[in-house]
Amino acid sequence: MIAVAAPIANVIEAFSRLPGIGPKSAARLAFYLLRAPEEEATALADAIRELKERTIFCSRCFNLAEGDPCAICASEERDRSILCVVEEPSDVLAIERTREFRGLYHVLHGAISPVDGIGPEQLKVGELLARLQVEPVQELLLATNPNLEGEATAMYLARLLGPLGMRITRLAHGLPVGGDLEYADEVTLGRSLAGRREMV
Repeated sequence: MIAVAAPIANVIEAFSRLPGIGPKSAARLAFYLLRAPEEEATALADAIRELKERTIFCSRCFNLAEGDPCAICASEERDRSILCVVEEPSDVLAIERTREFRGLYHVLHGAISPVDGIGPEQLKVGELLARLQVEPVQELLLATNPNLEGEATAMYLARLLGPLGMRITRLAHGLPVGGDLEYADEVTLGRSLAGRREMV
């Protein structure tokens, strides 16, 4: 291996640990930062530090936020009668980009996956149940990913929450099976929201 200065090697190694960044991309990023003005590199470092220091989870929906409650939960303009359940905070961002959904969210922080040892106890399912006891939710939109784990999670929640008597819907098919919401384009995701269907 070609020797590089330790600070460069450290940055390349750090970038390589990020998802989707291979050794070549990591090296390109490191050398870009070396050539960039110092203010740009410092701004990136400050943004990363601020991300870790100022980002929290909303105590109501468990989405990422700067304050508690988050801006979506605090908004008086949102429809409180519909609650969209998603797997990850990135899914909230994907749905918000469509501008089709005006309700509230609940982030599970994962999906049921027995192979990986993840059951309902490791997700924010208990918090969802507690929320539904006190909030005037009339429709629960299950927007988990259209893969094996997402489908299993949606079916589990539909069976668990069906007796509560609210309308339970699922995103319409049209999203690619095996895909993730955060990678869906706005048109496809928007149509899936508009064409959601009853589960129970």
